Amino acid sequence: MNYFLRLNVVSILYAIMVFVPLELMLNVYRISRITNWELSTVTTLSGIISLVGIIAGTILLYLLTNKWLNGRKRNYWTVILWVPYFVLFVYSFAALFPVTYGGDDPNPGSGLIAIGGLILYPLYILLINFVGMSGEDKSVSHPV
Repeated sequence: MNYFLRLNVVSILYAIMVFVPLELMLNVYRISRITNWELSTVTTLSGIISLVGIIAGTILLYLLTNKWLNGRKRNYWTVILWVPYFVLFVYSFAALFPVTYGGDDPNPGSGLIAIGGLILYPLYILLINFVGMSGEDKSVSHPV
C-alpha cells in the first residue's frame, strides 16, 4: 500500500509539472488583462516561471524516483498514471475559472504547442524513470 501511495504522489507531481506551464501559456491574455501588464511582460514571466518549474521539477522527480520508488519496473506506470490527474486538474481549473471574456481565448498556435508537448511528455517521464533507475548504486559486494 505504501508503494501505491508513493507511485500516485509521483504521478500527481508529474501532472502538476505539465499543468502549470500549460495553463500559464494558455492564459497569457487573461493574466495580462487582470494584472494590466503588457503582454510581452506576461509572456516573459510565464516562460521564466515555466523554465524554473521544469528544472526544479525534474530534479525533484529524479530524486523521488530514486529514493521512493526503489528502481522497480512498476515505476513505468507513472507514464500512464499522470493522465487522469492532469485531466482532473484541467477540469477543476476550467470549472473554477471559466472564460467569461472572449478576448481571453488562447490563440490556435498555443493549442498546437500544447498538443505537441502533451504527446512528447510521456517520453520525458520515461527518460526520468530510466535515469532514476539506472542512477542507483547496484554494486553487490561478492566475497573473494
